[in-house]
Amino acid sequence: MKIIYKFFLKQILKLDNWLYKVISYLAIKTEGGLHPKHRLIGYHKFFLDNISPDNKVLDIGCGNGALAYDLAGKAKLVVGIDIVLENILKAKTKYNRSNIKYIVGDVTKDLNGERFDVIILSNVLEHINDRIGFLKKISTLADKYLIRVPMFDRDWLPLYKKELDVEWRLDKTHFIEYTEDSFKQEMAIAGYKINNYIIKFGEIWVIVIKNEKNKNSW
Repeated sequence: MKIIYKFFLKQILKLDNWLYKVISYLAIKTEGGLHPKHRLIGYHKFFLDNISPDNKVLDIGCGNGALAYDLAGKAKLVVGIDIVLENILKAKTKYNRSNIKYIVGDVTKDLNGERFDVIILSNVLEHINDRIGFLKKISTLADKYLIRVPMFDRDWLPLYKKELDVEWRLDKTHFIEYTEDSFKQEMAIAGYKINNYIIKFGEIWVIVIKNEKNKNSW
């Protein structure tokens, strides 16, 4: 009987993954093109609270530009960069301001050494395979970094799905979903120091700075 229960359990867990995608899709359509998490989770406020009016901000992986738009309401200048042309076209159409500059490109190659006061990585790192290499490459672009990443242990269900060999990631394009320890370790190896962080809605929201003197501490 246990084998039968396990079989049906795995099918239902797979259905749960499918329903999550369908719910997200329908929610975006219902909201007119923007995921409701932008207003319900309130993560924009975290980024806004940690920038200043005189700041030049780089939003890496800016997507449709919704966050960049809000940032530009406070910061002096916001540069949004994304490797996907369609994202940038949407951003320029729907989320543009006079102090926003949108760029299609690779942040490690296409900024010509331009420096910023703050760099934002909102749900970006988990989509990168060589995160350590990436973080080291962008370490000369700013002194302060605001990062948001999803957690693997956000709930018991992802752990159980992984145990049963069922897809456990929120998105199949994620190379990682973090625990507190794995995130801290990764930041330390890449040469960054965690100044402050909070955990909300199964995500880590963190302020980090470069830590050139002791790359193995956090």
